[in-house]
Amino acid sequence: MADAQKYQKLATEYAKLKAQIPVLKKAYLEEQAVCNELKEKLKECEQSIRKYEQEVDSLTFRNQQLSTRVLFLQEELDQAETSKKKSKHKHDASPVNLPSPTSVYNEELMNKIQENEMLHKQVAESNMQYQSRLEELEKSVKDYEGKFSHHQEVLDSTIQKDKAQIDKLQEEKAMLEIKCQSLEKETKSCRSRADIAENQLKTVQCHLQKQLEQANKIITDKLPFIDTKNRDLNGLNLPTHDRRHQLQARELVSQATNHTAELVQALSNFYTYSEQRSKIYPADGTHEPYSPVNIQYCKYLHENMTYLRPVEQSLKHFLSTLNEDSLTTLETATELQPFAVNFKKMVAYMNKLLPYQLSSLEEECAVSSCSASLESKNMDLHASLKHLTAVFNKLDTYVGLLAAQSGKTCSHPQKNHAHFFSHLCQALKDLNNAVREVSKHYNAKVSLEHQLPTATQRLKTTDECVVSSLISLVTCTGKFNAFLSGNLEFFSQSAGYRTRGSSIGIDSVTEGPRSNPAIVCYRQKAAGYLSSLASTAPESVPHQVAVQNRQTLLSSAESKEGLSKQLANFQERVGKLEQEKEHWMLELQLLQIKYDNEIQKVKKLEKEISLKQKLAIDSIEDNMSDTVRESKDRTASSNSGKLLITSALLGQLDQVTSGASDSETRETLIKNHFSKRVNEMMLQHQQLDSKCVAFHSEVRALHKQLQIANKVKTQAEVELKTTSQSLAQLKDELQTTTKSYEGQLSMMSEHLAGMNEKLTQQKDEIDDLRSQLSVAKVSTSKSGKKSRK
Repeated sequence: MADAQKYQKLATEYAKLKAQIPVLKKAYLEEQAVCNELKEKLKECEQSIRKYEQEVDSLTFRNQQLSTRVLFLQEELDQAETSKKKSKHKHDASPVNLPSPTSVYNEELMNKIQENEMLHKQVAESNMQYQSRLEELEKSVKDYEGKFSHHQEVLDSTIQKDKAQIDKLQEEKAMLEIKCQSLEKETKSCRSRADIAENQLKTVQCHLQKQLEQANKIITDKLPFIDTKNRDLNGLNLPTHDRRHQLQARELVSQATNHTAELVQALSNFYTYSEQRSKIYPADGTHEPYSPVNIQYCKYLHENMTYLRPVEQSLKHFLSTLNEDSLTTLETATELQPFAVNFKKMVAYMNKLLPYQLSSLEEECAVSSCSASLESKNMDLHASLKHLTAVFNKLDTYVGLLAAQSGKTCSHPQKNHAHFFSHLCQALKDLNNAVREVSKHYNAKVSLEHQLPTATQRLKTTDECVVSSLISLVTCTGKFNAFLSGNLEFFSQSAGYRTRGSSIGIDSVTEGPRSNPAIVCYRQKAAGYLSSLASTAPESVPHQVAVQNRQTLLSSAESKEGLSKQLANFQERVGKLEQEKEHWMLELQLLQIKYDNEIQKVKKLEKEISLKQKLAIDSIEDNMSDTVRESKDRTASSNSGKLLITSALLGQLDQVTSGASDSETRETLIKNHFSKRVNEMMLQHQQLDSKCVAFHSEVRALHKQLQIANKVKTQAEVELKTTSQSLAQLKDELQTTTKSYEGQLSMMSEHLAGMNEKLTQQKDEIDDLRSQLSVAKVSTSKSGKKSRK
């Protein structure tokens, strides 16, 4: 195929060169005619120059003669004046009416001088015209000579290229002949192999026929009981699925993968060309620096394939898992979940990219050269891009719903699947409309941008690339929409499966299916088990020795890790205890300060109480002086009241002093109690920590053992899956390689026949060109000889 592409490229280049040769020949002949005309014009100009030079020489000669004659006349005039002065008195009686000879001479002189001036002016003007015309003709001759040399060089280079291409084609023809011989040998060998394979196939058919006859005998002799006749017993059998439905589902999934690949390619082209455009406009990076938003936008655009390629690959992997001997429904399609995850990542990437797209458009609107109409078009594109990302988010929700049907936590009934597919079809229709809007607004924007004087050729080419990518995106989404809407009925209906021996696909609606259709995993397990039985066991250590070694390794590693963690825990505890010690020291200092303040307050209160007692005693003495006149009974009662007052005041003082001592003892008791409680809690905390560390180490060891067991299990399951998949792929590849080999042989034979025809045509064309070139050379030589003559 690569050789065919090379030959096609060579043929196209040869056709281009062949089309250029008559144009170059025509231009060469035209330039030659122009050069001949210019040479004739040069000759005419030289003849006119010679005429002008002869006229100038004759005029100079006449001028010299006139100047000598003027001098001679001037001398005669001087002599006549002198003679006139001397003989004046003699000639008084001469007639007055006669004209003097000097006046006649003067008039002749004036006429000659004027003629001479006119001739000088004409000669100068003719010289100037001659010089300007000669310079123009010399410039045109130089230009035509340069063009002639350039065309001659182009013609020589094309002739050399044609020669080189002819040599290459001849070499390639020889190589192709060698390849043809080798391919003929290979076809002969393949035919011999095919004959051998046919013989083997006949032997295998005979062997299989014998086995079939033996199996039929065994069935007729040893299987009198058939469980498919009984409905209850037949319900215990594994169900068989509708193979046509499965083949159609596989075909539709392959079409969906092709459409997805086209969509991913179109999106990738759109993002790459958008990155190129953002590096050109509104700032090109050389004259104006890029904005930080534009730099980040280009960085995110450059990462597009890391999010787009996994979507295509995951869907291709899902297609490879579909087999003919298994039933594929939304409940069994577990491989759709990676596709949904990758699609969600792609949509998240679009959501991350949207604000940078919008800010880039806003930067373009902020440029001074942006007109009001261009700004309105930019804002229309702004809104359409928002709508496009919203549609992709909507599409992501329905893709996630369809992929979640194969999960264990899914609670949607089978009746809702038709609604899911109809909503997905509507979302794809909205996607096609949104992409059309983006393409329409971008086309309008680009048409206005290209009218600006600041629009460069590079910007125009990148805009055209972006427009072409958007057009391909519109076509891809339209194909996807038409595909899903055309096959919506098939996707919405439930899959057909039935029990063996019965023609009914599904029971009544109330009863539902008679048995569970999810049997793919069981078949894969059975195939894996049989392959593991057939495979040889690898050399390994005995089980008991491996278990002992593993236990010792785990115990040593766990003890080391446990001790290191205990050390770290103890160091943390020591640091915490030191921090607590400092904290309690600070609190003790604060309590000491509070205690000193309380003592000072108590002293102040004692002083105030003593002052109050003194004032009370003075007031009692004054009252006693006033009540001296009263009776003795009243004096007794007053004395008793005085004693009561004094005793009450003294009691208050005693209570204050006794209260201070009780508070101190109470504080000491509380401190002692809480210190004992803190010590007890610390001991309990340490004991609990030691127990927790021991339990934690044991749990970690058990957890590691469980992880290792799970890893071994998953590895075994993965190996089983990969081996079964590789076996199926190898079978498919064998079939495809045989078919493709036969097709390639037929294609190569046809291609070689076509290349031989092309080579003969090219040889004929080259011979015609050579004959035309020889005729052109002969004609040019004849024309050159005629011009020389």
